[in-house]
Amino acid sequence: MFAAIQPRRLYRQVADQIRALIEKGEFAVGERLPGERELAEQLAVSRPTIREALIALEVEGFVHIRMGSGIYVIQQRPRRSAFHPEDLEGPFELLRARSLIECAIAEEAARMVTPAHVAALDEVLTRMAGNFHSPQISIGYDRDFHTTIAGIIENSALNRFVGELFDQRMTPYFEKLASYFEGPASWQQAFAEHRAIRDAIAAGNPVAAKAAMQFHLLQSQARFSESFGEEPDTERGQPEGRAKRSNTI
Repeated sequence: MFAAIQPRRLYRQVADQIRALIEKGEFAVGERLPGERELAEQLAVSRPTIREALIALEVEGFVHIRMGSGIYVIQQRPRRSAFHPEDLEGPFELLRARSLIECAIAEEAARMVTPAHVAALDEVLTRMAGNFHSPQISIGYDRDFHTTIAGIIENSALNRFVGELFDQRMTPYFEKLASYFEGPASWQQAFAEHRAIRDAIAAGNPVAAKAAMQFHLLQSQARFSESFGEEPDTERGQPEGRAKRSNTI
């Protein structure tokens, strides 16, 4: 049976429970897991938390996500991947932390900005504009944009901290997550949000700069909050004709 989740890095606890059931054979290879909504209800957590856990399990090699179909158990690898999700915060935890820190940084940057700083932001945005179809390059320029803003304040500790938070995106977990929810269209949206942040900072408007950064990070969270596109079934996410699992769900 699933147990109620306690509030401590929730996606890891969810992943641990699902992984344990798979390893015990409660879900067979090729079998589809219950849908996001059902898992969220049974574990009393949000659907984004379920999504984080499923991404971690896919990177570890326990499940395969089929967009528009569902989450399926796959043949387990002979040994566990070197990836350790316990070493990472989930994307929504990171985005909340970034929102708290980077909104304040953008606000202060608008008070301290110089023409040279604006030119540096413009250079990053120019490079970013030509690489919407290259995720790895786009992520690098995204990092450059945010650390350039932090650099305006001339506080090396803050600059390093922003960079370290951002670097957690450059892991197998986030690469897998991005493969589902990022693409040229989402990068174009992010670029427009970056332009708004740049404009507010360049105008020396702390209130607008903080609001633009907050909007950008909220939109980033919204982009990662989309479902895996599972089609609804006749019985709460179960394939038609399949009985509910009374012993586990």
